[in-house]
Amino acid sequence: MHRILAIIERDLRRFRRSPLLMFASLVLPLTQLVVLGYAFGGKVKHLKVGVVDQDHGVPGVKLRELFGAVAANAQTFETIEYTDPHQAMTDLRNGRINAVLNIPPEFSRHVLSHTAPQVALIEDNTDNFSASTLQGSMTELLGAYNENKTPSRVPPQVSLSVVEVYPYIPYIQFLLAGSISLAIFITAMIGGGIIYIDDKARGLHEGYLVTPITKFELIMGFNLAGTVKGILAGLVLAIAGSLIAGIPNPLDPGRLARLLLVIVAASLAFISMMFLMMVRISDPLVPRAIFGVLNTLLFFPSGAIYPINAFPAWMKVITVVDPFTYAVHAFKSLLLKNTGMLAITGDLIYLAVFSAVMMGGATLLFRRTL
Repeated sequence: MHRILAIIERDLRRFRRSPLLMFASLVLPLTQLVVLGYAFGGKVKHLKVGVVDQDHGVPGVKLRELFGAVAANAQTFETIEYTDPHQAMTDLRNGRINAVLNIPPEFSRHVLSHTAPQVALIEDNTDNFSASTLQGSMTELLGAYNENKTPSRVPPQVSLSVVEVYPYIPYIQFLLAGSISLAIFITAMIGGGIIYIDDKARGLHEGYLVTPITKFELIMGFNLAGTVKGILAGLVLAIAGSLIAGIPNPLDPGRLARLLLVIVAASLAFISMMFLMMVRISDPLVPRAIFGVLNTLLFFPSGAIYPINAFPAWMKVITVVDPFTYAVHAFKSLLLKNTGMLAITGDLIYLAVFSAVMMGGATLLFRRTL
């Protein structure tokens, strides 16, 4: 272990002597957070909406049929039937669905007696794009439902009562999760990939090859040193970004502890990926040429800028394997919803497995020869 610690100490000492490098790794994400804080676009599709029918009357059944027909044709949302309202709300809070349409008891009676019937749309408003899209779709659906009534028995028009689970989320808060992930990734690129290639180009890499250190120890030392840098960058962005974006209770100890856990997992995943990509590269110009493309390929499909539901099918394939996707989801869950460990467990497991695979591949590909 002392050999691994020696590599970590040497790498961090060099990083400490480059304050401009540390500054650059933080400025770009913060700038992006401020500049792109109100950017948006695209059309959201395939949102998941839970339907809870507590009425089971004929008007309620007709409303559900119309709801299903709109879902099948427009594909803005997909319906999931629930019999238990509590389970629907649990899935909504844990991010499994985007909204719950609740048809209350006595809905049919109010429709037939002309006493202002209502249905409730309970939505996860941490994503303003999805919430606005669902509200528009539900309003149009109820308009069509009201127009389909026969002239002989025309009840009052059904209105939609929107219930927002969380306070209003401005886009700058929505973007914060991506900015934290980007800060960690930039640190991985600069403090991990580029510095490692520069060491090889200057011949400093040869000094490691004449020592008895194993390939695994060498890769582990580089990865842990880069992880420490990523943790520092991610933690600074999480706190500073939360204060800039106006996240409620940004210094809550419990949330900070969960954020730190995600930052550690994301840092190790990004650094490991960088070393796997750079382990056989010697030309210092190569990483500088590919990092811009790599940033675009990983950052934008992650859902950091815009909901994944709006992506074409080929881009959604990238999101499944992209570690950015899981880091961004975990950060959003903690920063915007202040969820517990249950909501981010899947993200942490993927990032841990991804890191192990990347480090294993880097160890196998590493050469102990010049």
